[in-house]
Amino acid sequence: MTWASIDLNADLGEGFGRWTLTDDEELLSVVTSANVACGFHAGDAVTMRRVCELAAEKGVRIGAQVSYRDLAGFGRRSMDVPAEELAAEVAYQIGALAVFARAAGSAVSYVKPHGALYNRVVRDEEQAAAVVDGVRLAGGGLPVLGLPGSRLHEAAERAGLPVVAEAFGDRAYTADGSLLPRGREGAVVTDASEVVERSVSMARFGVVTAHCGRTVSVRARSLCLHGDTPGAVGLARQVRARLEADGVRVEAFA
Repeated sequence: MTWASIDLNADLGEGFGRWTLTDDEELLSVVTSANVACGFHAGDAVTMRRVCELAAEKGVRIGAQVSYRDLAGFGRRSMDVPAEELAAEVAYQIGALAVFARAAGSAVSYVKPHGALYNRVVRDEEQAAAVVDGVRLAGGGLPVLGLPGSRLHEAAERAGLPVVAEAFGDRAYTADGSLLPRGREGAVVTDASEVVERSVSMARFGVVTAHCGRTVSVRARSLCLHGDTPGAVGLARQVRARLEADGVRVEAFA
C-alpha cells in the first residue's frame, strides 16, 4: 500500500538541565510532528516549554513521548511497572506536556511511547492496556502512534482511540515486521543514502528490506527519524527532499 502523503516525526527535547542531545530548532524546520520527551527518560520543564514554543511557532504538531521512569537509562531499560502505576505515569507525562503546549497556543495532538516501553507494548497486552488507560485518563481521545499490528494498537482500537502506524527509516526490521533489538549488530542504519532509500520505499510502496534480506510489508502513515542520530538534521533534510522530489506530500497526520 502507498500513501499520497506521509508525516515525518522525530524525538525532540531529549535533554536535561545543561545537557542537550537533539538539535530541536533545526529539526523542527524539517519534521511535521515532534515527539517531545516528558521528563521520565529525558526532558525537563524548561526544555518542554521551549520545544513547545518552537513547535507552535513552526506549525509542527506536538506529541507526548511517554516512557518508563528511567532517566539514567534514557528509557531504554526494560522495567516491570504495575499496570495501575504505569497508567498514572503515562497520564502524568501527557498532562505535564499539555500545560506547555497550551501555553504556547497549541495542544498535545498524539501520544507515542519511547524506547523500552515502545518495544514492550508491541507484544505485552497488559502493558499496552496500561498505556491506553493512561491516555484515556489524560482525556481528549488522543491518537496513539506505534508499530502496526502491535498490542498497543489493538488496545487503543478497543478503547476507541485513533491509531497511527509508524515506520523507521533508520532502524533495521526483522522478517515479521518488528524492529531488530538495539543490542543486535546492524539494528541502527547509519548510512545516509540507505536511510533515504528505505524511507522512500516505505512511504511510496509500503515495503522495506529486513535484516535477513527478505522484503516485508510496512504500512505506515508516519515515518520516524531519530533526533539523537549523528547528523540527524542533515539526514532529515535529505529524506524530506527526496520524498517531495518523488511526489510524496510531507504533512502531519494530526
